[in-house]
Parts: sequence; C-alpha cells; structure tokens
Amino acid sequence: MSKIYDLTLSYRLGRRYVNPVFKRFYSKFIVLGKENIPERGPVIFAPNHLNALMDALVILASTPYKLSNTFVARSDIFKKGLFAKVLRFLKILPAFRIRDGYENLGKNDATFDEAREVLEQHNALCVMPEGNQGDQRKLRSFAKGIFRIAFTAQEKTGDKEPIKIIPVGIDYSDRRHFGAEVIANYGTPLIVNDYMPLYKENPAIAINTLRADLKSALHKQTVDLATEKYYDAFVTAVYATDRTIARTQFGKSDAASCFRVRQQTAERLIALETNTPEKAEQLNEICNEYRTLKKHLRLTEETLQQPANAFLFILQNLWLLLTVPVFVCGFVLNMFPFLLPSFIRKKMGVKYDGFFSSFDFVLGGIITFPIFYLLQTILFTILSPTPWWSVLLFIPAQYLLGKWAFKWYTMAGKHINRIRYQILKKSRKQQTQHINELRAQILSIIEAQ
Repeated sequence: MSKIYDLTLSYRLGRRYVNPVFKRFYSKFIVLGKENIPERGPVIFAPNHLNALMDALVILASTPYKLSNTFVARSDIFKKGLFAKVLRFLKILPAFRIRDGYENLGKNDATFDEAREVLEQHNALCVMPEGNQGDQRKLRSFAKGIFRIAFTAQEKTGDKEPIKIIPVGIDYSDRRHFGAEVIANYGTPLIVNDYMPLYKENPAIAINTLRADLKSALHKQTVDLATEKYYDAFVTAVYATDRTIARTQFGKSDAASCFRVRQQTAERLIALETNTPEKAEQLNEICNEYRTLKKHLRLTEETLQQPANAFLFILQNLWLLLTVPVFVCGFVLNMFPFLLPSFIRKKMGVKYDGFFSSFDFVLGGIITFPIFYLLQTILFTILSPTPWWSVLLFIPAQYLLGKWAFKWYTMAGKHINRIRYQILKKSRKQQTQHINELRAQILSIIEAQ
C-alpha cells in the first residue's frame, strides 16, 4: 500500500491538470517571497485560512511539483467512506476537534504519526494553524496541533534534518468569485531546531513560544486587521485608500503594490487604535458615513480612486465597441458552463460565501467547462462544413474567446461605473463632492499616523 506522501502517477497527472486550471480561475495569481519556498522538505507550510479548499490549492499551485504536499483538514468532511478515500488520494489527513466529540480526540494520534512520517521522509505538510476558516481579514487563535507535530517530528529527525515552518499569507481581492486576484506571500522560515532546547526543558513553554513567534511572522505576511471594535471601519479605510497610496509610494497600483500598502495601512490603523483612541473613533464615524454614501451612490473603490484620463477613456470606448462581436462569440460558447455552477450552488442551498469559489472551481473549472467544451467540439465537428483542421482551432478558441469575453465584461462594467460617476458628479454634485472629502479625510488620518 502506497504512503500518503507518495507521488503516484495518477496524482501527478491530476496535479498537472488542476494547477493550471486553478491559476486561470483567477485573473492574477501572484507569488511573493519565492526565495523562501524550498525544493524539498521537511517543511510545514502555515497559511492563514479564509477560503476553504482554495487556500490549500494556493499552496499546491505555488510550490514545486516534485515536492509532495500533504494537508490536514477538519475531520467532519471525512464522514462518507467514498469521499474519505478521495480526500486521502488528494493527500488530506483528518484532524479531530473537541466539537467532534472527546471520544474522537484520540484518533488524532494516528493523524499526527502519519504527519510526522511525511516530514521524516523529507516532504511537505500544510497545516492551517488557525484550525478553522474565518470571514475577517485578521488572524485568530492558533491551535496546538501544528506545534505538536513539528516538535515530535524534530525529535525523531534530529539535528541533521531541521524542520522549517513557513508562514504564508494568502490574500484575495474577492474570495467569492471567479476572476479575482490572489496573492501568496511566503515568509522567512522558523527553524524548529532553534526551539528544541526549550522544548526539552518545558514542552508547554516551547509550544507557546513557537506559537507566538509564528503568529507574529504570519502577521507580517498578511493584512491583519487585529481589532474588535473598529473592524468594519478599518476595512473601509484600507480599501478606500490602497490604490491612491500605492501610486504615490510605488508609482503604480498593481495588485502586489496595493497588497503591500494594505499591510502597511493595517499596521498604522492598529497603532492608531492603541495610541490615539479618540482618532480611531473619529475615523470610525467618517468610515461609516463614507461606506453608507458609497453604497447609496453605488460606486466602487476603483472608480473613486481612478485618475481622470480623457484620452484613455475614449480609447476604451472604441475598444469596447469594436470588440462587441468577439465578446458575443465568447459569451455564447461559455455562458452555460460559466453560469451552471452558480445555478446548482443556489439550488443546493449553499449560503456561506466562504465556500462559493471552492464550489464553483471544482464543479465549473474542473468538471463543467471540459465537458461542455468537448460537447461543443463534437457538435461543431458534426454541423460545421469547414475542413477538419478547423476543429483543432475551435478547441482552444472556446477557452481563449471565453477569457476575452470575461475581460471585456469586466472592463465594460468598470467603464459603465466611470460613466455613472461622471453623471453623478453633475446630477448629485454635493454628494459626490462629499464622498471625496470623506475619502480625503480618511487618507489624511492614515498618513498622519
């Protein structure tokens, strides 16, 4: 019987298929800190957990193919026998929590033994240290499992094989939908051997020390809005100013630059709450008013932060008009596989938005699109009078036209928002002036910190 960490032919072929599809599910897949990603283990990847299956796939898609990654997930998804076998094929081990029943906690010993073996054989383990998925962009309490595995595995491997724990910050521009941007930010490894002398003296203190250091390290890799009282206001402030600050600081407002700015702004806002609570309260009132007015006017942050450029605006108009036929072709060829997963998800009653993209990716990206492309190719072959070689062109054309159609649709939406904004500046002059004044106040408070 093969070990869970063995890279079987079926697994390697599956990963070669899933990884490229996963990357194309997002408009941008950005990996920062690549120098911190090892070619071999023993290594434990420790990412924050915001987006169900997609978080694990971010790790899988950003690490070397020859590095075997085994994941640890909550045990309740292993209840059905067939599904449990599928999860094991995907290299996922069950972790039992108190909510799963005290009688089941002993089953973690088998999981931890297997996880240690993964590390002993110079492979990679991925454990979400928060233990569960969260809705907010802030770190939660860390469970002990990852540290128990790390220390006991280090005891067995000894000084010759230092185990690394690598914090990975994962950030989504939109965790719910296709076409968003995702960033994987790999940090400097923590070396478990460095904590072993303390572990031999007092395991509890060593675990708590490593846990605190990992949380501090992961904090530096993420947008960590560690506040209870002002979370909504801080999220508003971060996204109301990120593009503006990025253009000033980096000369551009691309995804990576905006991510760095959001990290910096989060740090400033937490310091603001600690050092000048009266300013934090003032910012909270401004952000609440800004958020309400923005919703009332139906404006986006990108529209409000987009610099005016009449020449570019005209070019975009012409491009959109000239490429309408291409959009129509791409839309017709892709509308059913694109819309079907969302339709099924709603019919199944999946309401928690933290599962939306995972559901849509598996059902749409992995299953629905290939099936529809195959069926459409067969119909094209039967019904089209064109030469046989045109079929070879039709196969990739379905995907390429679909990508084009989505890009066209996204750009058209942004363009319409800019047109609406220009109309609002005349029809609701006072409100548009006020929302820009509020945004300027938010920016001023952040920059003064």
